[in-house]
Amino acid sequence: MSKGDSMTESFKDILRDENRIILFDGAMGTYLYQKGFFLNINFEQLNITNPDTIREVHEEYIKAGADVIKTNTFGANSFKLEKAGLLDQLADINRAGVKLARECAKKAQTFVAGSVGPIGKLVHPLGPITGTQARSIYEEQIEILIDAGVDIITLETFTDLRELQIAVETVKKISSDVPVIAHLSVTEDGTSILGATPDQLAELAYKLNIDAVGFNCSVGPHHMLKPIEHMKQYKDLVISVHPNAGVPRIIDDRSFYLTTPEYFTEYARRYLLNNVRIVGGCCGIHPEHIKQLKYIVKSVVLGIVAAEEKDQSEISVQGEHPGMEPVPASERSHFAKRLCRGDFVSSVEITPPKGCDPTKVIEAARYLKAHGVDAVNIPDGPRASARMGPQMLAIILEREVKMETIIHYCCRDRNVIGMQSDLLGVAAAGLRNILAITGDPPKLGHYPNATAVFDVDAIGLVRIINKLNHGLDLADNDISNTTKFFVGVGVNPVASNYELELARFFRKVESGADFAVTQPVFDPDRLNKFLDDIHDIDIPVLIGIWPLASYRNAEFLNSEIPEITIPDYILERMKKVTDKEAAKLEGVAIARETLFSLKSRIQGVQVSAPFGRADLAVKVLEGIITPDPEYHTE
Repeated sequence: MSKGDSMTESFKDILRDENRIILFDGAMGTYLYQKGFFLNINFEQLNITNPDTIREVHEEYIKAGADVIKTNTFGANSFKLEKAGLLDQLADINRAGVKLARECAKKAQTFVAGSVGPIGKLVHPLGPITGTQARSIYEEQIEILIDAGVDIITLETFTDLRELQIAVETVKKISSDVPVIAHLSVTEDGTSILGATPDQLAELAYKLNIDAVGFNCSVGPHHMLKPIEHMKQYKDLVISVHPNAGVPRIIDDRSFYLTTPEYFTEYARRYLLNNVRIVGGCCGIHPEHIKQLKYIVKSVVLGIVAAEEKDQSEISVQGEHPGMEPVPASERSHFAKRLCRGDFVSSVEITPPKGCDPTKVIEAARYLKAHGVDAVNIPDGPRASARMGPQMLAIILEREVKMETIIHYCCRDRNVIGMQSDLLGVAAAGLRNILAITGDPPKLGHYPNATAVFDVDAIGLVRIINKLNHGLDLADNDISNTTKFFVGVGVNPVASNYELELARFFRKVESGADFAVTQPVFDPDRLNKFLDDIHDIDIPVLIGIWPLASYRNAEFLNSEIPEITIPDYILERMKKVTDKEAAKLEGVAIARETLFSLKSRIQGVQVSAPFGRADLAVKVLEGIITPDPEYHTE
């Protein structure tokens, strides 16, 4: 959700827009604890006794990028306040909580959610609180919150569906206009401690027409993924998720959550890929987590959604201006010619240097060409790092080595004006093969605060290139002649959200992709399934192969690189080899086994050169590729 929308759109309007992702803030209580307020005080009373601190917390979350901030009223019901000796301050505490949040939100055009937690004692028949008492307790607090001006009521950390139902019904009785979000608190098995299941939550959502439902608190990012994946089947429900930052550690008699923002945001990214529309944090999730989550929401999700929204209406080759007839794919490059006539093609990915000396890459390219490799594949700022640009490096390699290149072009760093300028320059320089990718968000690299552009994603980029191949720019202006790009796209057969990955792949093909390159494959069964699922698509697929260099390297890829999965049996094989050089050869052997087992079903291979070792990439390809005599001669 972009800032500024909240003053002109209602929260319900935004919920109805399936392309909108809403970012909530994080914890209040644990953040106050971190600021030095101990558990022997009532945190909600701070709305009156220390309003500056509460205001400071709200402002930090707003600065971090939250679209919605929650009032400091989670435990401000009559049952809990009476236990704290503060019953006579119930109205003042709740009104002050809304007032503080409202003052901060008004400056930033942010929504305010009235936070309401469980009563504190179970409701009959599980506990002593009768249904009538429960309704009275909730009505007293919620009426004050709504009257004071909250935009939303968020019901948090409920374990009993009956109590949650009473709270939802109370909100709807007081006001049918105020949206309500109902959260269940789950354990590691995906159910509440009282046995409430995600399916029962979905049933309640349909029964009461709840605006959004989901999960918060109790478990960390990892265990929260299970119920989210289960809820994906309820496609018409808006899902809200706010995990804890894992399990707290006791240090010097104080509790601290040690989950890093990077870990939290990686799982949040997976939530969003599983159709979560509202995301934020609970215990241990503080402004730094939300700040980094904002980048993920913008870069990984909103960038893609916005791109899809734009490219449907703006980036179309089939509109009123079809342009010129494109050059046949087989005539665009030698690599394209081989692939189109059915030859098994090969490329090796070599990472550009961090400095300005291309000597080692030139030497590696010469070695690869001498051993029959068709093309050098050059990444564009891999893992959001600053390296020599692939365009200039490709020009150098094609000039010095006379070897074709496949340049990656990512959407992260340029707007659509810059993209078109780059592509026209690349075409003028004679580069033909290009791999269109969305790109890693800056947070993954050395420059986490760098601005990510993402005017379009890979789908939109393919459409831009396709238009240029038809002699038109993005605005359908005639560019006098056609570019001759042979366009590839990436695809991940082991994506965490496989259905979305498959749908996006089909759209890439529809947009004009000429070939596809998979993410590194370590599990042949997963690639076979993917190939079965796309059997009707007439597009060459190159398998991505990554020779493992060591057990440590395998562990890193499996645990730290998003969307790469290495089967346990391969990890065990690498673990048994302790000698460094022997480990590299074992990695080559595994890569060759994978490639041989799949060669009959694919049209080519892209091998990553581990740590720049072109010789290891060639070992993977020995006996598999057939050099083209008309190309591999000086």
